[in-house]
Amino acid sequence: MPAVDLPAGRLGDAVLALGRQSGTSIVVGDPGLWGRRVPAVRGRMTAREALDRLATAANADVVAAGPLGWRLVGRAPRVSVRVKQAKPVPVASATLQGADVVVTGSKRDVRLRDFAGQVALLDGVDLALGGAGGTEAILARLASVSSTHLGAGRNKLFIRGIADSSFTGPTQTTVGQYFGDLRLSYNAPDPDLRLYDIASVEVLEGPQGTLYGAGSLGGIIRTVPNAPELGAVSASIAGGLSATWHGDPGADLGATLNVPLGERVALRVVGYGVSEGGYIDNPVLDRRDVNRTRIGGGRAMLRLDAGSGWTVDLGGIGQWTKGDDSQYADRDAPALTRSSAIVQGFSADYMMGQVVVSGAIGGLKVRSSTGIVRQTLTERYDATLPVVDPTLPVTNGPAFGSPLTTAAGSPRVFAQRNATDMIANETRVWRPMRNGFGWVVGGSFTHNRTRLSRSLGPVDAPAPVTGVTNSIDEATLYGEGSVQLVRGLTATAGARVTRASLAGTGEDIAPARLETVALARARVTADRIETSVLPSASLIAAVLPKLSLYGRYQQGFRPGGLAIESDFVRRFENDRVRTLESGVRYGLAGVDSAYLSASVSHTIWQDIQADFIDATGLPSTANIGDGRIWTFSATGGWKPVAGLTLDAGFTYNDSRVTEPSANLFVALARMSQVPNIARYAGRLGADYRRDVGRDLELRVYGWARYVGRSRLGVGPVLGEEQGDYLDTALTARVGRSSLGVTLGVTNLTDSVGNRFALGTPFQVGSGQITPQRPRTVRIGLDAAF
Repeated sequence: MPAVDLPAGRLGDAVLALGRQSGTSIVVGDPGLWGRRVPAVRGRMTAREALDRLATAANADVVAAGPLGWRLVGRAPRVSVRVKQAKPVPVASATLQGADVVVTGSKRDVRLRDFAGQVALLDGVDLALGGAGGTEAILARLASVSSTHLGAGRNKLFIRGIADSSFTGPTQTTVGQYFGDLRLSYNAPDPDLRLYDIASVEVLEGPQGTLYGAGSLGGIIRTVPNAPELGAVSASIAGGLSATWHGDPGADLGATLNVPLGERVALRVVGYGVSEGGYIDNPVLDRRDVNRTRIGGGRAMLRLDAGSGWTVDLGGIGQWTKGDDSQYADRDAPALTRSSAIVQGFSADYMMGQVVVSGAIGGLKVRSSTGIVRQTLTERYDATLPVVDPTLPVTNGPAFGSPLTTAAGSPRVFAQRNATDMIANETRVWRPMRNGFGWVVGGSFTHNRTRLSRSLGPVDAPAPVTGVTNSIDEATLYGEGSVQLVRGLTATAGARVTRASLAGTGEDIAPARLETVALARARVTADRIETSVLPSASLIAAVLPKLSLYGRYQQGFRPGGLAIESDFVRRFENDRVRTLESGVRYGLAGVDSAYLSASVSHTIWQDIQADFIDATGLPSTANIGDGRIWTFSATGGWKPVAGLTLDAGFTYNDSRVTEPSANLFVALARMSQVPNIARYAGRLGADYRRDVGRDLELRVYGWARYVGRSRLGVGPVLGEEQGDYLDTALTARVGRSSLGVTLGVTNLTDSVGNRFALGTPFQVGSGQITPQRPRTVRIGLDAAF
């Protein structure tokens, strides 16, 4: 029976601690109940027994909230209000008195003391502090996660030192993104969903090929929404107004409603809208603050308690993003200024429908998840030819005039549309770790089709240029099991077998190339089948009561596809990583006064898929060679006094393309770092809380994150440096769980920096930078009913 250690004080704090220690979901049904005083509860007991003691002390009743948790309701009649859902925190010592803190991303509810690997879990309430952001909120809290910065809905994410390129093309991302149990996308950019009403975000570092398959070379990011609550009516709303230095104001508003539809059915609906003020000026078009971005979206989930421990969830997600213009600037121009001949707007739309069935058969758990996704990204780039000074020497570079020739200086536009459709299902059966043994067995099928269409030419009449369609059908079987060899020593092994059927074809091929393409058609567009086997193994040992050591071997892969180079469609092959990692973990965040987790890993990357600039000035994809990556990462925290928590994170990446491909011009270039990954990155954070009055709490949270230098890409054209900047934020909230006021400031020093050295591929090498958003002040209000 696990040990429970709950502090004396407010009922809400004790419930949160119980949720962390036991991995259970508990809802407190009243702001007044949340603040009632309870004594400490310590000893070996079940989570329900501990909850009964808390309820008795607080004069409350425990009510089952479906098969997955409980609600505490005051014995005096009250309106049921959801305040906060406790959830497991996947950071724990290996022998913390048997506390069952689980890593849900393990797909089999593995306790962290049995999990060999670096895991971070971000609380959804923390992510929403100061306004619910998107992926930027995750980047701010983890040193090991990085991104390109083209704009919301256009970016690629990277974990550790695994990064391929800067462009959104046919290559699959190196990070697997999941919403609950469903894959968000296959080879599309990060949809950058707003993190409203989120329970947690879980990040697993390093390859996760055995359990997650293709596209998890660097790791996975799993977002867990708050589930519908049976038998509870609740609502919340949060909004704010912001002012940006040197730019336009902004606003945000989000709301959540939970409604029971009978005893066994509940509906949860989330809606939001965000307008981020622009701050880039374009003197050529005589426009100021051109890059405003508008985001609107929402989601809904209907939960049915089917009885006997089974639930059925039906849900949908939609988000629509529109950027008025790009957010890059000219390096040598006045700050936050860009001279471009055309408007470079973009739109990113994302929709998902899902069905999830969960239950238990005897001592086994079962889950089947099915999703349908439609994602579309439309972009415009300035492709205007530079005016060449005849007195300057001629340099070798991309032939920007091909395939459509226009006069130098005449405005040209390059438009690109990336449309992705995906259908995916995964079904798994698992046995949680009991009596020294646990396992998971599953299968999945994914169909993904992406069409990349492009046009280039005068703004009023661009002509189609070569595009490509890639499709894949991927069938997979996987399994993993853990055995406790002796007390405190657990071994895990697994494997994944995937059979992928790939097909592709060129689109809008120029007539002059048709004969050449016809001769190569059988080689280029023929269907082909790839089979991959991804093994994994790990060992974790509890050497002291709060100290554990682990070693881990894991693989990951991405299938090949078709890419465009000039007017030709060309094949690129799959790539694969092999990672050997060792690490140490001490203490438990939120429980121990100090905790630390650190690891060092060595990765071999074969046939790296990456993008480069082809002869027409457009991005293309190829296998650029083999590489290796050394990574050291560490996170830790300390609670020096009551109410104050300090945390820190650091990552070091030493990456290199060791054997460039002999048949590409990039092989002649000086190869160094893998693109977009800084050698050094780190962050510091401080979280302070104290009671300031009756039922009122002051919370102040601040952080600083440094991103070191990196390179835009591979080859001489993409050799631009970027990074070497410091980002900061400070947020304060005063209120109670049902009502609060927030004041936040980002980019405290109002620094410019250079997050990304790309705005349009047609001006690579001309000094493009993507500055940080200038200092922004936001005042917000949140309420729960």
